[in-house]
Amino acid sequence: MSAERNIYLKMKTLKEAREILFQQFAVSGILSEESIPVPESIGRVLSQPVFAKLCSPNFHSAAMDGIAVRAEVTFGASDAKPKKLKIGKDAFFLNTGNVLPENTDAVIMIEHVHKLDENHVQIEAPAFPWQYVRKMGEDIVATELLFPQNHVITPYCVGALLSGGIFTVSVRKKPLVHIIPTGCELVNWRQIDITNLKPGQILETNSYVLGGLVDAAGGTYIRNEILPDDVETLKRAVYDAVQSDANIILTVGGSSAGSEDYTRKVIEELGEILVHGVTIMPGKPVIIGKINHKPVFGMPGYPVSNIVAFEQFVQPIICRMLGQPEIKRPTIQVEPTRKIPSKLGVEEFLRVKLGQVKNRVVATPLPRGAGSITSITEADGIIRIPNHIEGLREHEPVAAELLRPLDSIQNTIVIVGSHDNTLDILADELRAKKSDMSLSSSHVGSIGGLMAIRRGGCHLAGSHLLDTKDGSYNISYIRKYIPNIPVKLVNLVMRQQGLIIPPGNPKKIKGIEDLKRTDIRFINRQTGSGTRILLDYKLEQLQIDPASIIGYDSEEFTHMSVAVAVLGGRADVGLGIYAAAKALGLDFIPVVTEQYDLVIPQEHFESKNIQILLETICSREFKTRVDALGGYSTEKTGTIIL
Repeated sequence: MSAERNIYLKMKTLKEAREILFQQFAVSGILSEESIPVPESIGRVLSQPVFAKLCSPNFHSAAMDGIAVRAEVTFGASDAKPKKLKIGKDAFFLNTGNVLPENTDAVIMIEHVHKLDENHVQIEAPAFPWQYVRKMGEDIVATELLFPQNHVITPYCVGALLSGGIFTVSVRKKPLVHIIPTGCELVNWRQIDITNLKPGQILETNSYVLGGLVDAAGGTYIRNEILPDDVETLKRAVYDAVQSDANIILTVGGSSAGSEDYTRKVIEELGEILVHGVTIMPGKPVIIGKINHKPVFGMPGYPVSNIVAFEQFVQPIICRMLGQPEIKRPTIQVEPTRKIPSKLGVEEFLRVKLGQVKNRVVATPLPRGAGSITSITEADGIIRIPNHIEGLREHEPVAAELLRPLDSIQNTIVIVGSHDNTLDILADELRAKKSDMSLSSSHVGSIGGLMAIRRGGCHLAGSHLLDTKDGSYNISYIRKYIPNIPVKLVNLVMRQQGLIIPPGNPKKIKGIEDLKRTDIRFINRQTGSGTRILLDYKLEQLQIDPASIIGYDSEEFTHMSVAVAVLGGRADVGLGIYAAAKALGLDFIPVVTEQYDLVIPQEHFESKNIQILLETICSREFKTRVDALGGYSTEKTGTIIL
């Protein structure tokens, strides 16, 4: 008998789900307070207003080195009629910050004082009352409001508080979030040797990500040990968390509609389900519940879904508990580099790479899978596609929320085109050479890179397109696809392309001709990639029909993805570079040594950033690291071919 599966309750839009959440939990100001020393209060939220106890400064003091005087004594002094003052009676020497002597109200800078003898000085200009004097209370007056309640204390505030005689402050206690990771497949990274990680086992990471997000939002957290997929075990853990001091409870995983997704059942038995399923992508399976008047969330198990659900639901509740406005990211207008379809009825949080090309910021979408944590670690921004449209048009301006500072995006070199492992080394060497510069690479194939240049969507493209007529690389394709755009063609590396196979070559594959065997599954590269063009050329030479190859239509976008497909058993063989095979401990059958070049539009070639990139690829450090990957030659690296 099959296990019972959940059925989503009526799905809510993001707006509806948030309205339900905020109506149910009017949480502003519910937290208790604590008193802490001012130096330890940075980042905390004041629970009460703070009024100064001292004036600052609490005496009249000199703002300059010089002499203190009564201003009226100096009236009438001029170049033609200087005034003579007696030290100790009419004038008093003092340094910046010294207390102003009694019966004085001005300071004359030492540069304007002429010493006559041990007891007398001369001045040639009058002083006005309170000249160069820091008056008592000039900065802070005792009893004045320094900061209102709900103010977030900054390092600057510490100086003002201490100067005003405030040494302890009352702050809101941090909201306590209890995080409960669930899943029989999960393992604790502290307790396992990753070389012994078995198929089906997954390192538990979501609770650590959530903990960091809680800290960043101003809360604190408790992390439960991993719980198995068992209703009663989860029920006890949630019940105990609700009975504790925790303000918010998060279960991680088990919120979807699978046969072992028990979170909904547990929340229903202990309290009330408010929302199960929101029309967002990623983040759809999130559950919002209430137990004993406390918010309880069933967080999705996929990493990006988990993050989006936190930022849209949990983070706003933490902010409200602290009496703070919801955290908003800055937004800018960007232009998608290509048409991006999206599903009607679902609001999509699309992760994108950004870079400024000439006077516009271009956006290139990253993989959309909710399980790809790198799709958010590599992202520069998020474009929210509303649920009432079917996608974005190419070059049509749209708002993007920034995940990185704008100046970082403006200093990003955008490369689009063929994938190569050396681009990761180039990105790292660029950052080492110039810490405020970054390289953003998008892998759409060599022809895709040339198309990006034609659309003005990148600074350069990576390409290894073989001309099957004369054996040259890239030049004929440049002339075909971007004939009216002046470019420079610069060699990055020469590299070995060949067949990536499992260790020991269990299927006894000898070459391309074996791909037509019925016992072999192939993994291909996408249409338009240089590797795909090379394969088709070799198949034509051998008179092999592509339709006869099992897996010819199965595509990946990078050499490493091809290698992983072979490593994981999805395929018996794939065409890719030696460095990818070596990196994953796979065997390799050489097919050809090919030329991988950088295509750089002339309008960008002389720019400062591109010149730094060219210097970097010619450096000894870059070439040494590339050579260590295996399967590369850097003999021609940096050579301008066209």
